Amino acid sequence: MNVRFLRTAQSELRQAVAYYELQASGLGDTFFLEVLSATDRISEFPAAWQIIDTSIRRYQLNRFPYALVYTEEGADIVILSVAHLQKRPERWRDRLKKG
Repeated sequence: MNVRFLRTAQSELRQAVAYYELQASGLGDTFFLEVLSATDRISEFPAAWQIIDTSIRRYQLNRFPYALVYTEEGADIVILSVAHLQKRPERWRDRLKKG
């Protein structure tokens, strides 16, 4: 399955990478690589992760307090949010109402 990020999810990813890079050199790359690994696993096993709404699932990262919130659209996995689990983790719900 193809994985694509909503524009807002891309922005969240960039912000998180930048934040972690400011914390320690290379930590932003480590975060990004964990997200890439997560998208690979989601693509391989899209139905394996926690259901949080009718057709929405959440994959929680291991090392970082983030989750990838996603849905399936045909042959695509759409990442709705790169959600920080302690800072408004339900923000993605607003995106469903607008989209």
